[in-house]
Amino acid sequence: MRIGELAAATGASTRALRYYEQQGLLTPHRSGNGYRDYPSEAITRVRDIRLLLDSGLTSEDVRAIADCLGQGLEGEPGCGEAAELYRGRLRAVRRRIAALQQVGERLEEHLAAMGG
Repeated sequence: MRIGELAAATGASTRALRYYEQQGLLTPHRSGNGYRDYPSEAITRVRDIRLLLDSGLTSEDVRAIADCLGQGLEGEPGCGEAAELYRGRLRAVRRRIAALQQVGERLEEHLAAMGG
């Protein structure tokens, strides 16, 4: 399938698909005329990539679990590596939330001290 067809099937833009290719997350075959040609399995792979990126993972994170892509990660992770990556990212997000809450509390204290 061509890039436009893959974009339509997954909801990803052609620009996003080219980005995934640049990041080493998606590898199309090239036809004789240079056009990208994707196998039907690329649909699940792209959906997995989008799910992971939309969940706050980076391209580097996704590349680290590239072997899990294409397994349909929308339900329970079928890949232990993906589950561990989720846990690690969740711990990092919770640390950032705690740090931001502390910043918010300090700002509230400063405003209260200023009478505002």
